[in-house]
Amino acid sequence: MTMLPKFSDAKILVVGDVMLDRYWFGEVDRISPEAPVPVIKVKRVEERPGGAANVARNIAALGAQSTLLSVIGNDEAGVCLNKLLNEHENLNALLHRDNTISTIIKLRAIARHQQLLRIDFETSPSHEVLNAALEDFRAQMPMADVVILSDYGKGGLTHIAEMISLARAAGKHVLVDPKGDDYARYRGATMLTPNRSEFREVAGNWKTEDELTLKAEQLRNELQLDALLITRSEDGMSLYQPNDIQHEPTHTREVFDVSGAGDTVIATLAVILACGADFPEAMHIANRAAGIVVGKLGTAVVSREEIIEDLEARGED
Repeated sequence: MTMLPKFSDAKILVVGDVMLDRYWFGEVDRISPEAPVPVIKVKRVEERPGGAANVARNIAALGAQSTLLSVIGNDEAGVCLNKLLNEHENLNALLHRDNTISTIIKLRAIARHQQLLRIDFETSPSHEVLNAALEDFRAQMPMADVVILSDYGKGGLTHIAEMISLARAAGKHVLVDPKGDDYARYRGATMLTPNRSEFREVAGNWKTEDELTLKAEQLRNELQLDALLITRSEDGMSLYQPNDIQHEPTHTREVFDVSGAGDTVIATLAVILACGADFPEAMHIANRAAGIVVGKLGTAVVSREEIIEDLEARGED
C-alpha cells in the first residue's frame, strides 16, 4: 500500500492569471544576414495551458477535481486555451471573455532543447469582467476544499484581498503563489509559496540560514500566515510554521526545464492538504512532484502514479 490517498474526492478552486504557452520547436543551422541572431526553422508547434491554467491542469492530472476562474480575450488564443482545458474531464474552466483585451500568450522558440527566445503578449482585464469573476468566486468557493490564488502579476487578481477574507471566513485553506515586492495584499492567507528569487525581492538578501529564518518568520508573522513555504531550487524547500522549521532536500533527476515547477508544487500541496494531510506531509509530496516535473520540457504535469513510483523507488511505500 502506498502512503498516498486517492485524490478523486479533493476539490480545488484555482483563481488567477491564465495564459497560452506556445512552443516553436525547430532547428538552427545558420546566422541571419540581417542581424547577428540565429535563424530557427520551425518544425513543430505545441500549445499548452500556462499560468493559473497550468495549476488547474496539474490538479486534474493528479486525479483531483479542479475548478478554474479567470479572464481571457475574445480571440483565437482564448478559444485555443479554452479547448485545451476542456480536454480534461475533471477540470471545469469558467473563463470570462473580455472584448477589450488579448489573451496572454507566452511564445517560446526552442532548438536542441534550448530556449532561444521568449515573446510575451499581454494586457490587463477590465474592472467589469473582474467584478463578474468575483461573483463567480463567491458562488464556487463554498464547494471547494482548498483555494489557490495564482498571481502572475497580470491584473487578474485585483480582488485578491477580498477573496482571501471570504475563503478564510468559510474555513478554507488559501494557498497563494505570490508575485512582486508588495505582499501586504496576501495578508491572512493560509500559506504563501514564493520561490527563492521571489522571496529575496520582498525580504532582501541573506548570508546565513539563521538570517533567512529570521526574515521568513518576520514575513509570516507580519502577514498573519499559518505557514510560509520557500522553494529553493537545488537547496530544496523550507517550511516555516509557528515554532517549527522543516527542510526538504531537493530530489531532482536530470533538469530539463524549471518553467511551471511552481505550479506543480502549489497544485500538489493543495491536493494533499484537501486529503487531510498536514503541512510537512504536503511539502514532502510536493517536493517529490517538483523533482519529477523539472525533468520534463516546458510547462508539464505530474500524475499520482508517477509520484507513487518515485516514492516506491526511494523505499517510501
